[in-house]
Amino acid sequence: MRLTEEKRGDIIVLYLSGKLMGGPDAGILNNKLHEFVEAKTTRIIADISKLEWMNSSGLGILIGGLTTMRNNGGDLKIAAVPARIQSLLAITKLNTILESYDSIQDAISSYHKK
Repeated sequence: MRLTEEKRGDIIVLYLSGKLMGGPDAGILNNKLHEFVEAKTTRIIADISKLEWMNSSGLGILIGGLTTMRNNGGDLKIAAVPARIQSLLAITKLNTILESYDSIQDAISSYHKK
């Protein structure tokens, strides 16, 4: 998995690409999220449009990230979810836990509605 980031006001957009499969990927994302928590930036959007695949470990990584952000007064939302990953979220019922949006802009707008 590759990870890049972009700051948009008080929101960080993470761009995930490749395969989210556990192992080193868990450490990469977890370390990055803890850096944001330390910097008091806890409004995160993960653009997963470029993820080729995600397995159960990848789902666990996202849920762990969501927990980290919520435990620190923030949130982790996902945007631009590919159809194959959307079906994985539906089958596992994680689509009821992870907020997902069609676009980054929709996810950003959701933060401003609160």
